[in-house]
Amino acid sequence: MPSVFSYVVRYDSGFAPNPFYGYATLATCKPDIRSSANVGDWVVGSGSNDRFIRRGGYLVHAMRITEILTFDQYSADPRFERKKPYRTGSRKQSCGDNIYFRADLGSAWQQRDSFHSRPNGESNPDHIRRDTGVNRVLVSEDFVYFGGEGPPFPDDLISADGRQICKKGIGRSRFNDEIAFELLEGWIRSLGVSGYQGAPYEWLTLRR
Repeated sequence: MPSVFSYVVRYDSGFAPNPFYGYATLATCKPDIRSSANVGDWVVGSGSNDRFIRRGGYLVHAMRITEILTFDQYSADPRFERKKPYRTGSRKQSCGDNIYFRADLGSAWQQRDSFHSRPNGESNPDHIRRDTGVNRVLVSEDFVYFGGEGPPFPDDLISADGRQICKKGIGRSRFNDEIAFELLEGWIRSLGVSGYQGAPYEWLTLRR
């Protein structure tokens, strides 16, 4: 039975997940989810309830994993060329998550100038170590991304063991029961939309 992974998107910037160019990708952060998720699983992110955000309980994104790549495969795949960051470009270009590459399998990881680099554009060893510690990129062609304008989670999205599928607080929740999977997938399908639907929360705050 496929699983549901639920977590809070603390920084909704368009970087992790990256919902652009027809694919939702999770290539950085959340090493516990990237290490455990399999094709067919759902990964669902809810908003942060930080006092400056107050989006707890609202859907940010949901992605059904359709493919899993290594960083080497992700970097070399022409489908994801546009996800390589261009920091002086548009907001969409600047938050590209295709940031890790190496000359060959025995070489050290290199990091493109990105949201995980240092402010001056130099590589950040701490992020390199954490991100590449799990050499897996989650890819989805079956996703919906609302960013900072998603709907609230229904109160009745509850697993067989009584847990709310909407995650609150740090960490992540994993649901392996059929009830949780069917309820979550049924709700996502009932929304009647797919793909990119709205701007990341951090983009919306820039407009105010």
